Amino acid sequence: MVGATLFHRRKHSWPAEEFISRSTLQLLDSDSAAPPPHAWRRRLNGHANILKEFTITFREAIKMVRLGIRLWSYVREEASHGRKAPIDPFTKENCKPSASQGVPLGGMGSGSISRGFRGEFKQWQITPGTCDPSPMMSNQFSIFISRDGGHKKYASVLSPGQHGSLGKSRDKGLSSWGWNLNGQHSTYHALFPRAWTIYDGEPDPELKISCRQISPFIPNNYRDSSLPAAVFVYTLVNTGKERAKVSLLFTWANSIGGTSHMSGGHVNEPFIGEDGVSGVLLHHKTGKGNPPVTFAIAASETQNVNVTVLPYFGLSEDSSFTAKDMWDTVEKDGKFDQENFNSGPSTPSLAGDTICAAVSASAWVEAHGKCTVSFALSWSSPKVKFSKGSTYDRRYTKFYGTSPRAALDLVHDALTNYKRWEEDIEAWQNPILRDERLPEWYKFTLFNELYFLVAGGTVWIDSSSLNANGNSQHQQSDGMAGGLDINDQRNDLGNGNSVGVKSNDEVSAIHNRNGLFVDTRHVDDGDDVGRFLYLEGVEYVMWCTYDVHFYASYALLMLFPKIELNIQRDFAKAVLSEDGRKVKFLAEGNVGIRKVRGAVPHDLGMHDPWNEMNAYNIHDTSKWKDLNPKFVLQVYRDFAATGDYQFGIDVWPAVRAAMEYMEQFDRDNDDLIENDGFPDQTYDTWTVHGVSAYCGCLWLAALQAAAAMALQIGDKFFAELCKNKFLNAKAAMETKLWNGSYFNYDSGASSNSKSIQTDQLAGQWYAASSGLPPIFEESKIRSTMQKIFDFNVMKTKGGKMGAVNGMHPDGKVDDTCMQSREIWTGVTYAAAATMILSGMEEQGFTTAEGIFTAGWSEEGFGYWFQTPEGWTMDGHYRSLIYMRPLAIWGMQWALSLPKAILDAPQINMMDRVHLSPRSRRFSNNFKVVKHKAKCFGNSALSCSC
Repeated sequence: MVGATLFHRRKHSWPAEEFISRSTLQLLDSDSAAPPPHAWRRRLNGHANILKEFTITFREAIKMVRLGIRLWSYVREEASHGRKAPIDPFTKENCKPSASQGVPLGGMGSGSISRGFRGEFKQWQITPGTCDPSPMMSNQFSIFISRDGGHKKYASVLSPGQHGSLGKSRDKGLSSWGWNLNGQHSTYHALFPRAWTIYDGEPDPELKISCRQISPFIPNNYRDSSLPAAVFVYTLVNTGKERAKVSLLFTWANSIGGTSHMSGGHVNEPFIGEDGVSGVLLHHKTGKGNPPVTFAIAASETQNVNVTVLPYFGLSEDSSFTAKDMWDTVEKDGKFDQENFNSGPSTPSLAGDTICAAVSASAWVEAHGKCTVSFALSWSSPKVKFSKGSTYDRRYTKFYGTSPRAALDLVHDALTNYKRWEEDIEAWQNPILRDERLPEWYKFTLFNELYFLVAGGTVWIDSSSLNANGNSQHQQSDGMAGGLDINDQRNDLGNGNSVGVKSNDEVSAIHNRNGLFVDTRHVDDGDDVGRFLYLEGVEYVMWCTYDVHFYASYALLMLFPKIELNIQRDFAKAVLSEDGRKVKFLAEGNVGIRKVRGAVPHDLGMHDPWNEMNAYNIHDTSKWKDLNPKFVLQVYRDFAATGDYQFGIDVWPAVRAAMEYMEQFDRDNDDLIENDGFPDQTYDTWTVHGVSAYCGCLWLAALQAAAAMALQIGDKFFAELCKNKFLNAKAAMETKLWNGSYFNYDSGASSNSKSIQTDQLAGQWYAASSGLPPIFEESKIRSTMQKIFDFNVMKTKGGKMGAVNGMHPDGKVDDTCMQSREIWTGVTYAAAATMILSGMEEQGFTTAEGIFTAGWSEEGFGYWFQTPEGWTMDGHYRSLIYMRPLAIWGMQWALSLPKAILDAPQINMMDRVHLSPRSRRFSNNFKVVKHKAKCFGNSALSCSC
């Protein structure tokens, strides 16, 4: 726990007055218009530098040439079927990534749109697994101001920067708008899920403007947190002696990113809703058979605010009403014709044309007066369709239905409910923000890293759609998602089931025709929170990648525990299934089956999640050594933290199967698993020989967790087996790897076998997080973490970049492979959490601050709201917008261990159990715990209860 005086001498990172004048803060200090003091900040005229992408060395390229050739062939094969490969390093986006991101819009799982800190709408992820980073420059807020007498007028887009064609003669497009905001006196403040943009006298020196962006991300609110909507509240303060007429303009293109707006067939439609909410619906006809999308842009009309709309304007010179016509109209009149509300749906757009809509909200702001104007954006995309045909209803449709016109109800409810959202958000955040023991950078980085749960690619579906029409709307496909189709899959399907599933005496893992690992028959409606997927990253397109979820899952457990338990249930049922279809693994070129019974899958799939797992096909992950221990550790942590006994009963057969499966990797019968001389764990380019610190520690912690859970479930004999194995394995690991100050990387004889790995005590992190006793003596744990701090952290640019994955004991970075020389953001946060749990708070926060300095600070590389998997010493990133940095919530977990963990039943692992050599084997002693257990039902599995 953090000491009361640990940070009392540390100054705040950014004094507020350096960004906004005190007088302006005081003027805005009402109705949440002023940004909180603990927020990430950036000036709008700040330079958004182009980010530098990771490149491999010549030596690494030589080692990976065969993989590269196979991967290239696989990418082309997938493209020939109209699909993306889950990992494609060969295709580059036209829009180069820059340091320009900001807080994304909307809740979780209904598609996302990001918004840069300078105001541009970008990073479109409406269709699952696709992301277009390019901004739509037509999507803007603009302002028009005139004073009494008309001698002072201002008109400007509220975003700095200039359109590429600005100044061209007879331009009828966007460049004719007033792109004249400098941004020198305007600042952006971010505290996810809210953001504030303060225009301190820009463009009108006598008008202070606050734009507050609010999205419904509310912990433990499983309804509103699924809504695809965001609100923009403008607070206008007139400091002049004359009243001002102010018109705010919200413009939006009928597009879902990329060039989708030019495909034709799109329709715009004005509406007047309830409670003064008026705006335009933009019905978008998507391509490639994807479900349609409807946007709604709206504003609230009040006694002082008049709302008008322009349902249609075009971006080409041939448009009947151009972007220039639209701008000129508002600049002259401050509004549009009231009759536009009666115009009805527009004529469908032609291919090649871009149609847009606009909403204007006009108000008089008295001298020394104040006014509030509220806008909202929503998007209704009720169906989520994966590339192999499976289609489901999104979570929000449970409350709003599947009509595209739900966008109107969504935008209305956003404008009428946002104040309640803010109250709930503040109640959640304020205890942490007001904790004076914590440094400022940590507070806002903690919340802002949650951006990934919206912008990282999330899908949240309604459970009731799983069994719709009797087949979960699942359409069987002959294609393969995660590997090359070696044999005709019909040879493996036998009786026609959707995958070739095996069975055994304990658990009949029969994949049902519904195809999903879901059974909601016994779930109360109030407990049914649907099913949730999130990507490993926007560049690594695999759903719920489990070795990475190990680090990220603390965020879900702390904020949305029911979602976390459902993800664990999905993996528990997956453990007990087998998919016999053949896959070619690209690193070695060998062939295996897609999913082996007893092995935890790497991911839940890509093109047909739940139905076709293991989209990852670089290595055969059934031979990985970290996935099964990570599953057992996560299940026990969640079981202990939530106290959900039924969850424990439900997943226990999978826990036993996962532990039993690992026994094959104990080659010398010392109860400690060995690695197999290839990258058989989450560091999938970093080869491991023999016993490894990382996997060995995970295995020891899993033995502890399995023993503790077995005792609570009532499987005492299995608990005794695990305890006995733990004692033997612990002794073996210390003998083979402990060198007096830390654990060697592995027990092999390679040049890096004695390297200091930052992640070597990942198992101890989980043991301490779950209320389990220390794996090793506390002196060994502290010595190891101090070594990591002194070498991997402080010898990496003086602690200003995070912890490098591998460091030689002579203080040189381990450059054995690309991953050993990288600094992984999530692993650094995990190491910091381990230090905190070990009583090394100062070292823990210093370690994590390196990620803030390199990734989030103004002098860093510009990775805010797109935190990558990792970066190199020279600041070259790999894999932007990545899941693992959510591990910062592992630090918060360590700082505030829940009472359930602190009061968890204690297990004494040091009591040696006397068992015969024969009885020490899991495989000889597997038995199903029958009392109190529920069957998994007829979804994916059934059990002989």
